[in-house]
Amino acid sequence: MESKQDVESGSVYNDVLEPERELLLPSRSHSLDSSEALPTTATQYTLVHLVYAFIGGVALCIGARFLLDISTVVGLPQGDLTVQAPSYPGSTEVHHFPPASPTNVFPDLFPTSVGYPGGTPTGAEPALIATAPSLPIQVGAAQLVPPKIHKHIHSAHDDVEEEVKESYHHHEAERPFNLFRSWGNLSPWYSVPRGAFGIEGTAEPPSGCVVTALHLLHRHGARYPTAWSDYGGPAKFATRLHESATQWEATGKLAFLNEWTYKLGEEVLTPFGRQQLYDLGVSMRLKYGFLLKNFTETNTIPVFRTESQDRMLASALNFAIGFFGYPFEGQYQQLITIEANGFNNTFAPYKTCPNAKAAGKADRSRPYVRQWVALYLADAQERLSSAMIGKAGVQGEFEWTVEEVFEMMQMCAYETVALGYSKFCELFTEEEWEGFNYALDLTFWYDSAFGSPVARIQGLGYLQELVARLTHIPIATHNSSTNATLHAPETFPLDHALYVDATHEVVVLNVITALNLSTLAAGGPLPADHIPNNRSFRISDIAPFATNMQFQLLSCASTPTPQIRIIINDGVVPLHGIRTCPYDAKYGMCPVPAFIEAQQETILRTDWTWGCHGDWEVPPGSEWNTTTGEPPQA
Repeated sequence: MESKQDVESGSVYNDVLEPERELLLPSRSHSLDSSEALPTTATQYTLVHLVYAFIGGVALCIGARFLLDISTVVGLPQGDLTVQAPSYPGSTEVHHFPPASPTNVFPDLFPTSVGYPGGTPTGAEPALIATAPSLPIQVGAAQLVPPKIHKHIHSAHDDVEEEVKESYHHHEAERPFNLFRSWGNLSPWYSVPRGAFGIEGTAEPPSGCVVTALHLLHRHGARYPTAWSDYGGPAKFATRLHESATQWEATGKLAFLNEWTYKLGEEVLTPFGRQQLYDLGVSMRLKYGFLLKNFTETNTIPVFRTESQDRMLASALNFAIGFFGYPFEGQYQQLITIEANGFNNTFAPYKTCPNAKAAGKADRSRPYVRQWVALYLADAQERLSSAMIGKAGVQGEFEWTVEEVFEMMQMCAYETVALGYSKFCELFTEEEWEGFNYALDLTFWYDSAFGSPVARIQGLGYLQELVARLTHIPIATHNSSTNATLHAPETFPLDHALYVDATHEVVVLNVITALNLSTLAAGGPLPADHIPNNRSFRISDIAPFATNMQFQLLSCASTPTPQIRIIINDGVVPLHGIRTCPYDAKYGMCPVPAFIEAQQETILRTDWTWGCHGDWEVPPGSEWNTTTGEPPQA
């Protein structure tokens, strides 16, 4: 490390900067040897010389341009900063940032702190949940650009489309169409409409009640597509497009496909996804910052949890920057659990539950989704296929499959949250988007929620942890997805006023099912031939990107018993589906002891061994259905 005198004298800076300065501004102080000496007599040029020089210069420019064009066509290297244009539509386009070994990195010259911060007095912690007459509403995503969507496009399949339109429940009239809320689990999170879950009350505590603690469970932010997909998948669409590019020409609204390239990565957060978690952290600090006073009084700091997947850890850290500000070191501790096969993890219970991945047990949604997609996209399939013209000499007509049309709808959602805008969005009508929304409801109902035989068992571990925190009693027996090695008082404290856990949407749905929030299951089992009236199970409401589930603990003047409420995306969830909780249509509260009693009953009667390792089979179709997320009994 250089001394202060070295830095002040400029020796360090000169060693680094002088070579660059010499390249940009050659010094005139350097002496020239005799071989480099400038001539003292200028050469005389005639008019002929000048004409030849001009012609030669023009020829040189034309030649250089020709070589540049050739290098572009044949893909010759043009420098590290140039991204080659793919040869065919559907080609993958990748921009690698940051460079692996940038040449201008000088850490000593760019410290993150130089001291001299100025005044740093802090103020009182915010308590918006208690002090404001109403809470702010998450209404959309200002950074994303929505296209114009038509309500209906006339076609030869109007009779089919009218049949589908009739299946849209009348409650939709109370929900103006919003494209960003029509993407199921791919939607950005928003404040659900008041009363969406059956409680007219809002997230602020009832009069006479104060929030004493918060348990927050949230999903990661918007990401690129996952590396696998049971049905659909944007990468599969791009591959088909690329492999068949010599056979077709796109026209009309699909004309953009003639030059379209695939720009999506896999798994990791998008820039918008990072912002979602930062904003969520800011929102929670404004609402619940006052809970940090409990830590000051006990001379402790919070412990937040996430797991090791890149998007999960990035989500947790972006939340922390929003909640604590930068730098957040010393303000909290981040526990990172491992998501991998063989590691117990309540945020990834499927990694140690074989039946969650067994064919014929957990993957029940596929036939339902295929049936529904074939119905609601029949018109779009023909409409979009007619916009594709086969090239001369190509046998047969180019036609999209219904799955590929579904992939275009997925592409709209993924491109928008990754790139800010997508041409694919404007290809579909409002009714088709509601059909897409319902297709994802079907997917998660049967794979991760009340219609899945392994939903409750996978939510069991988090339920055990929640009860341990509410009772302040450690888990006695680790017989599910809990991890005993991470339940020491240091890593799993039981006396904090604030807990923040990050997980996946499937686990949020597992937890909702295990809690028996049965009012969210009204209208199920979900059918595959129409959208039921007044359905309450809407994935875009319950498990969008950055969804957040708040367990509020309250102390109320009207009762000596502490109360608990559950709030999902600013909507209060009724708890009277829980056996011991009273009916409270106004506020959705339940006495904490009654809530704990019901969850302890669930823990006792939920058999991890049978659910995850038992030799049971689910009959096909509607011969067996569950609205409790449990497997068939022995």
